[in-house]
Amino acid sequence: MPRRVDRDDRRRRIAEALLRLATTRGLEAVSLRQVAAEAGLSMGAVQHYFRSKDEMLLYALEHQAGEREKRITERVLAVEEHPSPRKILRTCLAELLPVDETTRAELLIEVAFFIRALTEPDMRKVITEGSPKLIDFFAGLLGTAQEAGDVAPDRDPVQEAHILWSMADSLRTTVILEERPAEEVMATIDYHLDRLFRA
Repeated sequence: MPRRVDRDDRRRRIAEALLRLATTRGLEAVSLRQVAAEAGLSMGAVQHYFRSKDEMLLYALEHQAGEREKRITERVLAVEEHPSPRKILRTCLAELLPVDETTRAELLIEVAFFIRALTEPDMRKVITEGSPKLIDFFAGLLGTAQEAGDVAPDRDPVQEAHILWSMADSLRTTVILEERPAEEVMATIDYHLDRLFRA
């Protein structure tokens, strides 16, 4: 058991080192040697846990997604003991915006992975598997709200979920480019949620 825990910890350290470097230098400029130095490990140790750079990249992408999911869950539970579907949706959408060092880094990494995914099928698969899960989650929340009478019965939860994700994905780009401040973007999100949810 201790060996398994140590292995998982090492893989996380390597993934987090890669993500830190990729945020400032880009994925293509990062080498295994640089990742090893950033993680405080030898080249041999990194190669022991990851056979190739692509394998390391895939693990780092999945690690980042898992960390974000845990963070969003913690934020949602911190709102109140039994948050409404609307509050859960708003918290999720707000957490997607690049407003601090962590969320800015996540978006920059996503952009870098997106570019690589255009030519790497394995990376494309990991990235494209994430959005449907988020859409299903949003749609489930909207369906629950619909059953409670908080969302009009003529709304299609799946289509509305796609709209929410598309809106958030577009708006976070305007934030990281400093085209609009996060407060204005959240006002736009609230405006749409007001239209979607009944008073």
